[in-house]
Amino acid sequence: MLSGCATGYLLDNQVQSFSQLQSLPAQPSYRFERTLSQQADPAQQALEALADPALYRAGWRRDDANPRYSVQVSARTMQTLSPYADPWDRFGWGLGFGGRGFGIGFGGGFPRGDSPWFHREVSIVVRELGTNRVVYETHATNDGPWMDNRSVLPAMFDAALQGFPNPPPGPRRVDIHVGAAPPAS
Repeated sequence: MLSGCATGYLLDNQVQSFSQLQSLPAQPSYRFERTLSQQADPAQQALEALADPALYRAGWRRDDANPRYSVQVSARTMQTLSPYADPWDRFGWGLGFGGRGFGIGFGGGFPRGDSPWFHREVSIVVRELGTNRVVYETHATNDGPWMDNRSVLPAMFDAALQGFPNPPPGPRRVDIHVGAAPPAS
């Protein structure tokens, strides 16, 4: 069981990207751009730090002093009901031994606590600063039980940038391994 945990897990993402780029731009330098609400959000800088390595792997270089592009990142996480939750599992039953002997019990009133389930979305929008034209836009979504945003969101940014600068058209599934390195095949 421990070996299964040590190898991490596969994070399946639904990704859709739109590109006006034919190739990686010359001098692909960027700075982060923030909306007014993102400027007021103390978590935005942490989110940008989670996206920065994925942007670097895609060929972008951060340069706040002399950027040619701006990059706006956003993310949303919502805890939802697991699709595997049993709507009829409101009541429990069991065997027990009490002060008067052995018996079978049936109880209810409170729903069973299911494992947490999360719906996440990440987005990256790249603008050419000289023209303010959007040249790349990508979105990734994921639903799953993984609770740690510090592991899941960077993997989702990697998934969102798969195929950059010429991603396949239409929605697609992109799997990213999270955690320890996958076993050699």
